[in-house]
Amino acid sequence: MTEFIVHGVPGSPFMRAVEVALREKSAPYRVRAMSPGESKSPEYLALHPFGRIPAFEHGDFRLYETQAILRYIDGVIPSPPLVPQDPRLAARMNQIIGINDCYFFPLVARAIVFNRIVGPKLLNLPIDEAAIAAAIPEGRRCIGEIERLLGEQPFLAGERLSLADVLFAPQLDFLAATPEGASLLAGTRLNAWLGRMRARPSMIATPRPLALQAAA
Repeated sequence: MTEFIVHGVPGSPFMRAVEVALREKSAPYRVRAMSPGESKSPEYLALHPFGRIPAFEHGDFRLYETQAILRYIDGVIPSPPLVPQDPRLAARMNQIIGINDCYFFPLVARAIVFNRIVGPKLLNLPIDEAAIAAAIPEGRRCIGEIERLLGEQPFLAGERLSLADVLFAPQLDFLAATPEGASLLAGTRLNAWLGRMRARPSMIATPRPLALQAAA
């Protein structure tokens, strides 16, 4: 099979989601690691004109946007499937992906993780406590709603792992490394779900870099 190449900044939960998907498929791949500043370089912008993480190559095919990459991987490596065949389960998967991309990441995880870990401990920036406080109510809403949708199921979209789990687990794992994230998760079914996801070989094999683990 033509080589898969993942471009990105190690520690990015979006990049980790792509790596988790490839490992769930037992697909060999190569990482081209970048520093945060490189995402705005002319070379990277040729792969991803919006300068976000990650970008992806498969032979002469280039792709960006994490959802598109994950769905492509599932399409070209059909086993094990990461999209449910049942239309209702597939719709639930898409709904949770939408919650992550529209609400959880931009309004909750980005504000809390950046201000608790990335900004002050890696970039020597001051903590914006107001931004963290503003993110907490939306965090409760997102965690509460995804917990409701999880219910008693083992995975977010039913009995089998799906792209919703693959995308959301790296996000929640990073948030849980902050005091606010740990508090939001305490006593929820999502806490147990995250524990199950963390135990998967695909997650174990794709940890955040040691510097980010130490910063947390």
